[in-house]
Amino acid sequence: MFFQPQDRLCLFIDGTSLYSASRNLGFEVDYRKLLQFFRSKSNVLRAYYYSAVLDTEEYSPLKPLTDWLVYNGYTLVTKNAREFIDHNGRRRVRGNMDVELTVDMMEMAPHIDHAVLFSGDSDFRRVLEAVQRQGVRATVVGSIKTTPPLIGDELRRQADQFIELADIATHFMRRQIENRPQRTPAPPVRHPADQMSENDDE
Repeated sequence: MFFQPQDRLCLFIDGTSLYSASRNLGFEVDYRKLLQFFRSKSNVLRAYYYSAVLDTEEYSPLKPLTDWLVYNGYTLVTKNAREFIDHNGRRRVRGNMDVELTVDMMEMAPHIDHAVLFSGDSDFRRVLEAVQRQGVRATVVGSIKTTPPLIGDELRRQADQFIELADIATHFMRRQIENRPQRTPAPPVRHPADQMSENDDE
């Protein structure tokens, strides 16, 4: 991995993407250790975490996560998600954070040397190209070892550096999840907050 200790670095974490990839790889993320890991590599100026939240319930399962992140070094970016029923009659939540992440990355570009994006969404290829033109190195963290791969080829090619999530997972693994049989269809969409409900138990 290419990191410089003097680099001004910023993390941009697509919460849903990281959650899906880590669950697919069979582990839960310890966000305290994740931040410590990157602080040991460079000068982390900001660590953004993006997630859409439902405002239709009095208590959201995301609240333990959001509360913990706010008080432990992360900049939380949220917006209201929309709930809908898919063609199979299943309840789904839709909340795209692409615009929020893109705006923040563009605004931070003049102030940083290195941007680290946790996402597999190829829609971010264009913003990586834009910040690279401003002299920012761009690293993408995702996984090609999941089934299916959770990283777009265009995004991976655009990055100055691609880091396989499975290769660095041991540095911020909260716990491993019991191996379950691999299914051909993609796993159901899960809310990224579920894994954080026990954060304060440590």
